[in-house]
Amino acid sequence: MSTDAPVMHASGMVDLAPEIYRQRLVVEGLVTAPISAEQIEDYLSQLSGVLDMVTILQPVTHQSDTYGWAGWIHWETSGAHFYGWDQPRLFFSVDIYTCKEFSARSAVDFTTDFFSATEVSYREF
Repeated sequence: MSTDAPVMHASGMVDLAPEIYRQRLVVEGLVTAPISAEQIEDYLSQLSGVLDMVTILQPVTHQSDTYGWAGWIHWETSGAHFYGWDQPRLFFSVDIYTCKEFSARSAVDFTTDFFSATEVSYREF
């Protein structure tokens, strides 16, 4: 049994597997037009190249009658989820989770440019 104390992150979450690299990034933004399934698929496919991820499963999308589109891509080192709201406002949220290091700045810049976002907020953890 290990006598090492668990590592506590600033979020208050204990790192139960410090030997496994994990990186997370959430990017949210406001846009001026609804986001389509085709845009989500194209975005997730191109994001793979921007972050140098190996795609295992091409993007999958689904539309909610209430909120808008959602999409997901599976990478060899995890994946990304995309959510696009039509109501109550034109808004998107991207969750990127990987076990491979990537440039958060590149992801934020690419996302902002791809969707011509009028405002963007992000958090890496």
